[in-house]
Amino acid sequence: MIGIIDYGMGNLFSVSKALERLEVPYLISDEPVALMEADGLILPGVGAIKDAMELLHRTGLSNTIIDFAATGKPLLGICLGMQLLFEESEENGGTRGLGLLPGYVKKFPGVTAEGISYKVPHMGWNQLKFINESPILKKVDEDFVYFVHSYYAVTEAADVLIASSQYDVDVPAVVGKENIFGTQFHPEKSSKAGMRILLNFTKMAEERMGVS
Repeated sequence: MIGIIDYGMGNLFSVSKALERLEVPYLISDEPVALMEADGLILPGVGAIKDAMELLHRTGLSNTIIDFAATGKPLLGICLGMQLLFEESEENGGTRGLGLLPGYVKKFPGVTAEGISYKVPHMGWNQLKFINESPILKKVDEDFVYFVHSYYAVTEAADVLIASSQYDVDVPAVVGKENIFGTQFHPEKSSKAGMRILLNFTKMAEERMGVS
């Protein structure tokens, strides 16, 4: 059973429909006990990181996510959900994240080093470039995936970077450490590659079933 965390800022419909297409059982919940019992957790997210963290703290779900990560069961953050996994974001003058991955989140400057303006937010299909091997990328090609974001992660931990994409700068597209993973793009909207990533995540959760 995959738990989808409902804290008021996630695209629950598209994520749940993707799991239905994969015939993977899931629950959508804001109840810590139910979420802790899941075999894997998905943390979706759209909007501002400050609002998201305030909601997670207010509901106690921030502690639930941290406690779940400590169990060794797989956790996947999507879009804003991925950014929440890092230590801090410069958005809204600075907001602390969950601190499950090393690094911070910054805004696209919107201007290249040559002074050429480009569109922010980044919306559209960009190609993946694999950096480190990971079970989350099993049988996934360096295909195009769908992004919608104005901020991107920065980390000096080379082993956390699983795949990147280019949008003026190198954008961490897939990140991960041990059982914690994140995608800056929306896998549920990213055709074959995205669906395979979701399938790989659910298979990792299945493999963890019954493991204490």
